[in-house]
Amino acid sequence: MVENRLSEIMGRKRLKISDVVKGTELARNTVVELYHGRAKRVDLDTLDKLCSFLGVGIGEIFEHKKDAGN
Repeated sequence: MVENRLSEIMGRKRLKISDVVKGTELARNTVVELYHGRAKRVDLDTLDKLCSFLGVGIGEIFEHKKDAGN
């Protein structure tokens, strides 16, 4: 399972969705879907923009965890 920590990072940095949209020039819907953990796919360009704007690595936004049953 892949865990999305975008909302945690934004919370620590006290950023609103609108701040990220302005800073990355990503579509609002893209940021909203990622923030709420509803995105099914993420484009590499999107990840690059988020990492650059937030000053984090991909591994800080997303983490792979083993499922409890496996």
